[in-house]
Amino acid sequence: MIDFDEVTFHYPDATRPALRDVRLHLPEGELCLVAGRTGVGKSTLLGAVNGLVPRFTGGRLAGRVTVAGQSTEERPPQEFASLVGVVGQDPLAGFVTDTVEEELAYAMEQLAVPPEVMRKRVEETLDLLGIAELRHRALRTLSGGQQQRVAIGSVFTTHPQVLVLDEPTSALDPTAAEEVLAAVLRLVHDLGTTVVIAEHRMERVLQYADRLLYLPGDGTVRDGAPRELLPEMEVAPPVVELGRVAGWSPPPLSVRDARRHAPALRRRLAERPPPPPAARPAAPAALAARGVSVAYGRKVAVREVDLDLFGGEVTALMGRNGAGKSSLLWALQGSGPRRAGTLSVAGEDPGEREPAEARELVGLVPQSAADLLYLQTVAAECAQADAESSAAPGRCRALLERMAPGVEDAAHPRDLSEGQRLALVLAIQLTCQPRVLLLDEPTRGLDYDAKRAFGALVRELTADGDRTVMIATHDVEFVAATADRVVVLAEGDLVADGPTAEVVCSSPSFAPQVAKVLRPEPWLTVDQVRGALNGTGVVS
Repeated sequence: MIDFDEVTFHYPDATRPALRDVRLHLPEGELCLVAGRTGVGKSTLLGAVNGLVPRFTGGRLAGRVTVAGQSTEERPPQEFASLVGVVGQDPLAGFVTDTVEEELAYAMEQLAVPPEVMRKRVEETLDLLGIAELRHRALRTLSGGQQQRVAIGSVFTTHPQVLVLDEPTSALDPTAAEEVLAAVLRLVHDLGTTVVIAEHRMERVLQYADRLLYLPGDGTVRDGAPRELLPEMEVAPPVVELGRVAGWSPPPLSVRDARRHAPALRRRLAERPPPPPAARPAAPAALAARGVSVAYGRKVAVREVDLDLFGGEVTALMGRNGAGKSSLLWALQGSGPRRAGTLSVAGEDPGEREPAEARELVGLVPQSAADLLYLQTVAAECAQADAESSAAPGRCRALLERMAPGVEDAAHPRDLSEGQRLALVLAIQLTCQPRVLLLDEPTRGLDYDAKRAFGALVRELTADGDRTVMIATHDVEFVAATADRVVVLAEGDLVADGPTAEVVCSSPSFAPQVAKVLRPEPWLTVDQVRGALNGTGVVS
């Protein structure tokens, strides 16, 4: 179905190729997972499937890419729309109409599909993806999972033989991610669609993959069955890492696989209980919120939330898409709408201070983090951050290198990968070292190593006990490794607040893979298990 024949691709002015001598054959009706660290070329590989690379990116492509025998060199990407459907990392950014039904019909209108055929395909797609009840809904009122399914449906109405998805679950809560993947699997199993997915959260997709495409970072692509490639890969989900630590062979691909080995591992860990939760700091709250409510017209997004954030503590804010997490963060930062309630940070209400003063009290990295980038090079962005924060020159650059190594100073921020841009924005905000740091989905686009480095950086920021960090996220593995405490929102109400192990292990949705494998003991991470088995002390 998809063939790469000796494909090499150079971006303009790049010192080395993003893809080098790639030879692939992806057959019909398979789900192919593309894996690799941030910035190794996964999005480039996806873009080459329908000719977006190099026609819209620039650069030089050697070799030949064909889909169903048709060369991407001979036909422009718009003529591949009926053959290859592409859904980017941000589905909302790709919508061109107002309602679900209109969006499903739009691509067919551009291809001059007869009206009677259009109506039939819209109905089929609504049923296939389980979104029939959304047909008249405005796209901007949908949850993240609903938007992702509509985005998939909008390209699928043209009946493509190939579906390309770039980070389809990165912004979704665990339940919404399962719904999207279930819809994708129906396309693969029932209709024989070839699906190519790039996804950093491999734990969500690996168990469903027929084939793994691994990019080690030298421009090459390794192709094979998941169990064949996993032993040589630097990136792997927690359940695979747990199998490596425990000595299981072959490596498990899912929690179900791992649980077959779990009784023996639980016996080995019986004399080494998991670490108790850290004691809450005794100091007064770094941020105190009382009765905070946020509403947009008649829609109440946050309802009378009382919350204290303590210095030295990392708090995860979790909940379904649309639960009110982002609205709460903006209200706590001070500049967001607040219908009622009070805030206090070091005796000050950040909403009543000038922006420069408020920034020293509370910093916020929003979901659309790249909107904060406005200079021409990475070096200029880092130097500006150092200057605005009165930090030592090079501090921002050093933070960036820890989270996304190898980003060139001369690179334009808009030319970076999604993960690299996010890492740059995080470095800029962390340079200021505010007393309270609020982060909205900061791990989107980051690979496992980058998330470990970022988690270590967050822990370092709170180590002196003066600062506190709250992270709104759907990344349960990152929460398990980094957060001291978890707060859960549901429809604007605070419904849970407690130590990480206590909250996430009691939830089927929010539990990390290690906790699911080793129930009922509250183990959270592979590092904890490794430390216990090695007798070196449990790593918290």
